[in-house]
Amino acid sequence: MKRAWKYLTWNWKYLSVGLLGAGCVSGLVSPSVAATTLPTASATQTLLAVAQGNSLQETAVTADLIAHGRQLYLSGQFAEAAAIWQQVADRTEAAATQAVALSYVSLAYQELNQWTQAAAAIDRSLALLEAADAVSPMLWAQLFNTKAGLDYHLGDAETALETWTQAEDFYRQADDRSGQLGSQINQAQALQSLGFYRRSRQQLESVAEDLADMPDSELKVNGLRTLGNALQVLGDLSASRAALFESANIAIAIESTNELSATYLSLGRTARDWGDSQAAMTMFERAKQSALNPADALQADLNRLRFYANQDDSENMSTVAADLAQQLSALPPSRLSVYGAVNMSASLAKETQLGRSFPIDQMNQLLTDAVQAARALEDQQAEAHALNQWGALYMQTQQWSDAFRLTEKSLNIARSIGADDIASQSAWQLGRILKQQNKTDEAIEAYSEAGEALQSLRSELVAIDPDVQFSFRENVEPIYRELVSLLLVDDASTQVGQKSTAGPSQKDLAQAREVIEALQLAELDNFFQEACIDVDARQIDQVDPHATVIYPIILPDRLAVIASSADQPLEYYSTSVSAEVVESTLNGLLSAIHPVSDDEHRLALSQQVYDWLVRPTIDSQITDNTKTLVFVLDGLLRNVPIAALHSGDRYLIEDYAVALSPGVQLMSSRSLSQIQPDAVVGGISEARNGLSALPAVEDEVADVSSLIPTNTLFNEQFTSSALARDVKNSSANIVHLATHGQFSSRLEDTFLSTWDGRLSVKELSEILQTRGQSSAIELLVLSACDTAAGDDRAVLGLAGLAVKSGARSTVATLWPVKDKAAAKLMRELYEGISSADMSKAEALRQAQLALIADPSFSDPFFWSAYTLVGNWQ
Repeated sequence: MKRAWKYLTWNWKYLSVGLLGAGCVSGLVSPSVAATTLPTASATQTLLAVAQGNSLQETAVTADLIAHGRQLYLSGQFAEAAAIWQQVADRTEAAATQAVALSYVSLAYQELNQWTQAAAAIDRSLALLEAADAVSPMLWAQLFNTKAGLDYHLGDAETALETWTQAEDFYRQADDRSGQLGSQINQAQALQSLGFYRRSRQQLESVAEDLADMPDSELKVNGLRTLGNALQVLGDLSASRAALFESANIAIAIESTNELSATYLSLGRTARDWGDSQAAMTMFERAKQSALNPADALQADLNRLRFYANQDDSENMSTVAADLAQQLSALPPSRLSVYGAVNMSASLAKETQLGRSFPIDQMNQLLTDAVQAARALEDQQAEAHALNQWGALYMQTQQWSDAFRLTEKSLNIARSIGADDIASQSAWQLGRILKQQNKTDEAIEAYSEAGEALQSLRSELVAIDPDVQFSFRENVEPIYRELVSLLLVDDASTQVGQKSTAGPSQKDLAQAREVIEALQLAELDNFFQEACIDVDARQIDQVDPHATVIYPIILPDRLAVIASSADQPLEYYSTSVSAEVVESTLNGLLSAIHPVSDDEHRLALSQQVYDWLVRPTIDSQITDNTKTLVFVLDGLLRNVPIAALHSGDRYLIEDYAVALSPGVQLMSSRSLSQIQPDAVVGGISEARNGLSALPAVEDEVADVSSLIPTNTLFNEQFTSSALARDVKNSSANIVHLATHGQFSSRLEDTFLSTWDGRLSVKELSEILQTRGQSSAIELLVLSACDTAAGDDRAVLGLAGLAVKSGARSTVATLWPVKDKAAAKLMRELYEGISSADMSKAEALRQAQLALIADPSFSDPFFWSAYTLVGNWQ
C-alpha cells in the first residue's frame, strides 16, 4: 500500500493539533457520487474558453450569466439556476456553448429530482456536440460525466459505468488529472452497485496510489477528501478515515486553509458512522471554528446540534440552536436554508421536553419561513420535507388536525413528484396521527403506503440526499414494527404463548408475515448499504410439506409468534411480556451457554424461550407431520442457538432438524440427493494476521477430503485470489472454509481471514456469485467463525452473507468452538452429506446429536453454535 492507505491503524486522537487553527472555503455538501457536483469556477472558465464560436462581447455576457447561475446553484436555488442557464442556451448560436449550458441545466434538474427535464437537457447537449466540429475533449468529458451521474441516480449503474469510463478517457486527453480521478472514483461506486466489490476495491486502491504519487497540492487534498467520502459511502470506514486524515494534514502542510472545513465535516461524519461520537463532535467543532463560508458554518452547527440532542444536553443545545436560528435568518431563501430549518427542528424534536432548548413558537416560525421559501424557489422536494417536519411539530404539541393537514400536504407533493423517500416518512407520520385518533384501518393503510414506498426505495436508500439521510433505526425499522403491531391486534392473549381468541384475521396475519419479511430484507439492505440481490423465490412452506415456519417478532408490549405449515391456516400466539424482559432473558441465556455455567439456570432460561416460541406451535398440532422447524428470527433472537432450546425433557434438536431463514422466501434448491458432493476447501491452521493458530483445522480439512472429492487450499495456498480462481473454474457445489472469521452488524467488521489478509463479506459474496445461478454453490460451510461480542445485530453478517452470496445454504458457528469438537462435528456432517437420503438440515442435526452423545462434547456450548441458514433440503 502507498501513502494514502498507510494510516489505517491511526486513532482519532492522533490527528495533528495544527488542525485547530485553520480556516476554509467550500461548497455544498457533496452527494454520494461526484458526478452531479457542479464544476469549479476555474473548470467552468476552461469549458467556456474551449467552447468557441462566440463574439468577445457575447462570450463576456455568457460568462456573466453562467457565473450568476453558478451562484444561484451554490446557494441552493436550483430552479433559478436552471432558468439562467437555459437562457444562455437559448440566446447563443454556438453549439459548444449551448452544450455547456444545457449540461449545467441537467445538473440543476437532477438536484430538483426532475429527471425527465434533466434527461432532456443532457440528451440535447450531447446531440449538439455530436453535430459540432473539432470538439474539445474537455467538453465531452464534462457532458459524459453529467450523463453518467443521471444514469446512476436512475438506477442504470451499468450504463453509468460505461459512460464514466468514456469521461475518464476524455479527461485524460484533456490532461485533467482531477477529472480522471473523479471519474475513477465514480466508476468504483458503479462497480459496487453492480456487485463487483473486488473490482471496486481495486479501482479505489488504484486511485489511492495515483494520489500518493502526486506532489502535495490542493488537487491532492481535494482528491483525498473525495476518495474518503466515497469510501465512507461504501462502508469502508477505516480507509475513509485514513484518506481524510491525509487530506487534512497535507492541507496544513501546504497551508491550504480553504479546504479544511469540508474535510473536518467529512471526518466528523465518518467518526459518527464509526460509532465514535466524541471524535465526531471534535471534528464538527473544528469545522465550525474554521468555517468562513455560511454553508460550512451551518452544516457544522447542524451536526453539533444533532450530537447534543442525542446526548440530551439541553444547555449546549440551547446555545447552538440560538446560533443556528440567527444564521438561518441571515440566509437568503434557498435549499440550504430550508433543509437547515428542517434538520434543526428534527434534532430539537428529540428533546425529552419539547421547547426546553428553543421556544416552540420560534421553531414554528422557522418552519413557516422554510415552507414559504421552498414555494418561492419552486422546489417541491424541499417543500415536502418542510411540510412533513412542520406537521411533526404540530403532532408533538398534540394539535392533531393541523398535524394531519400539513402531513397530508407533504404526502400529496411526494406522491406527485415520485419522491418515495419523503412519501415513506409522511405516510408513516400520517399513520401515527391516525393511530392516535383510534382510526386503526386508516392508520394501517397509511403505514402500508409507507412500507411500499420503502420497498420502492430499496436501491436508493444510500443515495438519498445527504442533508436528509435516513437513520435505519429511527426512520425505517419503526415503520415495519408499528405496522405489525397494528395488524396483530391482540384483545385476549395475556398468558405465556396463549392463542388469541379475538386475534387478527388470516388476512391480517398474512400481511403481518409479509411485513416481517420486508423488515428482514430492509435490515439486510441496511447492513450492505444497498439492495440485496433479488432472487427467483418460492414461499418456504411451499418448498417442503414437512416443514413448519415460525416467525417471532419482538414488540414493545408482547412477543408475537406466527406459525405457518403447508396446507394449514396461519396460527398466531402471543405473550404479554415487554421487549425489555425478552431481551434480558435472551441475554441471560446467551451468557449461560458455557461449560462452566450453572445447568439449572441455563435450562430454566432455555425452557422459557422454548415456551415462548415453540411449545404453542407443538400444542396446536400443526407440527404433527413436521420434520424441520424453520425460524425467521427477529432482533436478538438471531443470536440465540435455537437448537439448544429445551422442552424440560429434551433439546429441540433431538426432535426436529432446525434451520434459519432471513425471510419468507428463499432460492429454490436441489436437495443433496440430487447432487454429487464436490468441494473447494480452504483452511488455515497456523497463526496468521494477528490471529491464533487453529491446529485441528489440518485434521478437519483432511477429514472432508477423505469423505468427498475436494480441491484443497491450505495455509499459504489459501489466498483470496486462489479461492476466486478455484471457485470460478471448478464444478464444486460446496465451499468449505476453515479459518478465523467474524460476523458483525458493521459491514467492515464482517470478514474471513485468508493467508493474505481479510476477505470482506462483500468480496466473498462476489467470488461465490461468479458461478451464476445455474451452477450456484449449494452449501457454504464456515468453520471457526464468531459473532462480534455484545453486538445484538451481529448475525446480520451471517444472514447477509447467506443471502448476498447466492449460496443456497450456509452453515456457520455463532461463536468459536474447541478445535476437536469442530473437527468431529464436521466429520459427522460430511458423512451425512455424502449420504443419498439426508437433507442438509438433517445432516447437521445428526452431527449435533453425535456430539451430544459424546460425554466430552455434550454441553450445548460445543454443538449448538452451529446453525444452518437458507435452504435446508
